[in-house]
This record gives sequence, C-alpha cells and structure tokens, in this order.
Amino acid sequence: MSRTAGRAAPTRQPNRDADIPATPSRFEARWLAARLRSLVGAPRGRRLCVAFSGGIDSTALLAALATLRVRLGFRLRALHVDHGLYPESEQWAAAAAALARRLRVPCEVLRIRVRRARGESLEAAARDARYQALGSQLEPGELLLTAHQQDDQLETLLLALMRGSGVRGLAGIGERGTVGGVGLLRPLLPIARAQLEHYVRARGLICSEDRSNADERFDRNYLRRQVLPRLRARWPAAAALASRSASHLAEAQSLLDQMARHASALAADGSDLRVSVLRRLSMPERRNLLRSWISMQGLPLPDHRRLREMAGPLLAARADASPRIAWRGGELRRHGDRLTAMVSPSASVARETGLWNWRKERWWPLGRAARIGLVPDRHGDVDLESLPCPLRVGFRRGGERLRESHGRLALKDLLQARGIEPWRRGAVPLLCAGRRIVAVADLWLDAKYRAAGHARERGRLRWRLSD
Repeated sequence: MSRTAGRAAPTRQPNRDADIPATPSRFEARWLAARLRSLVGAPRGRRLCVAFSGGIDSTALLAALATLRVRLGFRLRALHVDHGLYPESEQWAAAAAALARRLRVPCEVLRIRVRRARGESLEAAARDARYQALGSQLEPGELLLTAHQQDDQLETLLLALMRGSGVRGLAGIGERGTVGGVGLLRPLLPIARAQLEHYVRARGLICSEDRSNADERFDRNYLRRQVLPRLRARWPAAAALASRSASHLAEAQSLLDQMARHASALAADGSDLRVSVLRRLSMPERRNLLRSWISMQGLPLPDHRRLREMAGPLLAARADASPRIAWRGGELRRHGDRLTAMVSPSASVARETGLWNWRKERWWPLGRAARIGLVPDRHGDVDLESLPCPLRVGFRRGGERLRESHGRLALKDLLQARGIEPWRRGAVPLLCAGRRIVAVADLWLDAKYRAAGHARERGRLRWRLSD
C-alpha cells in the first residue's frame, strides 16, 4: 500500500489574486490591492506616501489606497508640491490638501523654487526640483507612490523617440525606482487615464487641475492635447500597444545591463575602469558598458555624440594626454590606464568654506556630493582634546606647505603621492587653525594633533566625495 494511502489530500489554498487581470477593464481598489501585493508583497506594516497633485490620476490613487489602508494594514500620507510657477498655485495646494482631508489622509504641502540650469527646459527643471523635494521628506523604509498611468507611458515613449533615445529611453517608465534613497512605485502603469477619471467621478470627488497641464509650451502637454487625440482616433489601443513595446524594450535593456555588468567586472579598477580592457571590446560593447557604468555612478547619461567620443577618441588617446569629456551634470577623465566618471566640478563641490564647529556638527558639507567629517573612534589618530575648535575649512590655492618633523612638505607633492588625480586636487578640503594647516582631508594630519598612547579622546577624519 502507498505510504500516502488513507491520508486526506492537502487542501490547496486559493490564490485570491489569480482572477484579477494584470490589465483590467475597470480600475477598482480590489485590483490595486492585488497590484500592491505583486510589487511589494504583503503591505501590512508598510508606510506609503502618495505624490499628490490633486489631479484626476493622483486622486484616484489616493482614494483607492484610503479604502484599503485599514484592511491591508498600512500607513498612508500624501505630499503635494507647490512649484510656485503660477499665481494660482497656492489655491491648487489648498484644494489638494482639502481633498486629502476629505479622504482622511494627512497631506503636507511642500513649497519649492524651481531653478533652471543653462539650456535646461522649465519642464525638466520642475520635475527634478519636485523629486528632490519629495525625496527629502521621505522617511527610511517609506515607499513613494506616483500616479503615472498607461497614457503617461505612451507620452514618454513618443518623447523618447523625438529625442532619438536608445533602448534605455524607449523602455519608458519603470514600475519601480528610487528617489532620495528610498523606494518608488508606479502601480497604475497598466491603467488608462479614462478608467481613473471614471473612478473619481463615480465617487463625486472634485479634482483641481494644475493650469500648467494646459500650457502647450511644454512638450508633454503638446503631445497630450494635439497629437494623442489624433493617434487614438486612428489607433484606439495606442497606449496599451505602446506599453507592450516599452515592456519588450525594458526586457532587452535588462539583458544589455547584464552584459555590461559582466564586462564591467573584467574592466573594474575600484570605482574606475581600465582603458586597456575597454580597448579590447567592440564599439557597441564599449558604448553599452560606458552607459551602464556612468548610470551606476549616479550621473546623468551623456548625449550620443559624447558617448561616441568616449568609446573612440578618448580611449585611443596617448596615455599621457589626460583627455576629458564633460556634459551637463557629469564628466569623464582619463589618467593613464584609468577612466574616472565624476560629477562636474561645478556641481560636485560648492566650496563651502567657513568655520566648522566639529564638536556640534559631525559633518561639514562641501557641496552636493562631498563632505568632511570628524567621527569619534577610540582607535582614531586624531587627539580631540588638543585639536582646535572651530577649524576653518578652505581649499588649495597653490604653494601651500605642510609642517613635518623633518621640515616642510609641499601640498602638491602630498596629493601626488596619495594618487589624487590633478582634476580632483582643487576639491580636497584643508582644515586650518589660523594660518596653520592642521589636516588635509583624511590624507594628512599635523603631528601636533596626532593621538599618542595616552590620548583619552580620539577621533578619525572622514572625507567623502559622494554620499
């Protein structure tokens, strides 16, 4: 007799999400609950924050989440960003906050100022400022949810085509991402805008549309108002088909990233790349690796022309030429056999000089992507009892000399001996007491302030070029 004979067959647990389609014909809270479970697992105990404009899309998302929070056991709040670009923006912010109160969801209004870099569109500057503001307000472990939907994906794909984007750009909007170091979710991507509009109107919710959404100076608005109605008249399923294409391209990009990671492991020299290894790759392989590697450094991608220069002339240059290619927000430098990607000096170091009270502030900011810190460490080499406070933070001007027991050491020689590339030397912070240089970042410390065996209070300097 079989060992299992006479035993009751195990009860198969029903999959409560199995009958919920990935792309529904109607948006409802039950579908959103299944979607959340597919993206993050069980939502119980999670903290969710909605980027809430007060428009139709984000209102549908917030309202549906509000009906689910008790049953699914997550915490919910909203953030509204007031860009201040129109006189009515305060009214829109007040209307969004009132609508969130009606849904019994806490809502905070973030007022920001949009600053444009030279050559940057107002649309891009506003988007960057918005995400920066949202990211700064998120708590560790919290998830930010945005209401991007199927029609947004179509618009993004068309805009990418008009910019001549490659596979990464044409992959469109991803359902997952990060902002400010925390998770970002876009659960509504399979949903059409018309479905969200029906959901909102059926519940009698009054939305406030930002007037900027009707401003056809912005490329996305022009597409939305002038181009997409004609596309849908001819091809009613345009948004769904574009989403399918974006999904295929995202899959292709995933394979390209996998290839780039393999090549990067072979070429890696710390956070840099070895030019000799890159030269052995074909041109398409080089460009694919450079795109992936630059993106992993947290830098914006360069345009197609500069990328071709990087993969060709820059790698072919003489070893002693030290060529450089810069683009908005990033810079690529070659030093011998090493290739370094970095934030543009104008963006990376704000050269924030001043008096640093290191006993009250452990870290001193040096710009968007750098800082100097003095952290307690019982094995540290800094004698905190003898170290002056405050210290003046400054930067190299040229000709500085450091006090050594055997005489004087040129700062230039120290930086060269420590392997600091010439283009980074101006960003190395100097800590001074009066006219005396006490420390050079975490590279050198005056012997007068080095901890001896009897030192009771010790610390260690830490210089960070990026967070």
